[in-house]
Amino acid sequence: MSQNGQRPGAPIPERSIAVRSLGLRLPPNHHIERHAHDWHQLVYATEGVMTVDTRAGSWVVPPHRAVWIPAGAAHSIRMTGVVRMRTVYFRPGLAHRVPPACCVIHVSPLLRELILETLRLGMLADDVPEHVRLAGVLADQIAHTREAPLRITRPTDARARLVAETAQADLSVTASIAQLARGSGASVRTVERLFVLETGMTFGRWLQHVKALHALERLAAGESVTAAGLAVGYDSTSAFIAMFKRVLGTTPGNYFRQIPADPSRRRAE
Repeated sequence: MSQNGQRPGAPIPERSIAVRSLGLRLPPNHHIERHAHDWHQLVYATEGVMTVDTRAGSWVVPPHRAVWIPAGAAHSIRMTGVVRMRTVYFRPGLAHRVPPACCVIHVSPLLRELILETLRLGMLADDVPEHVRLAGVLADQIAHTREAPLRITRPTDARARLVAETAQADLSVTASIAQLARGSGASVRTVERLFVLETGMTFGRWLQHVKALHALERLAAGESVTAAGLAVGYDSTSAFIAMFKRVLGTTPGNYFRQIPADPSRRRAE
């Protein structure tokens, strides 16, 4: 008998499961349709880029980042490139200090190893002391990890939303806010005010943010820096690199470097 009164290898009773985990390898352009979970969810890709979409906005999730999705939040996920997804599910009520809304967080080396160890174990139980300690450290790391600026916030006002959708329809085309506002029913001044009010950014900063994250997806799919820049309206590669660094804190060439290999991938291979 094990220390918790179970036979070695015996299934853990459903009522005692505190954390579940799941590892998947998904092909390029795979799309998980909109759905919701009864448990909180931390989604991490050791390889590839995911785009998580909700009614409130979209989050681009490259390696060394993870997205937190609270229980009940409807979301869909789109894959760019081959994605090795590592998901950890938390029973509601287990962690009280976790983020209340969807967000992308930085995955530190410690958090990464905690996620992979949870995947190795499969699930964490309330009646196994080592599991309780691991779940507590995992939840604490999530609660205290800084949020990454990888969200595209959607304006809720119909006029501003129309401008946003028009701008995003073809990011390779450079258009002024005056051109984009035509037919929206709002003046340029009103559109600017709405974007600051509803996204926390001026329209110009919001559009740069959108372009940087769209370029990030293209880079993850294997496109060159020049091609990714052209796709979001930058004829000058140096200007694109400067914008990308301003938004994401590093250059396109450095973004995917120094990401450690997933040991579970090596074991599988």
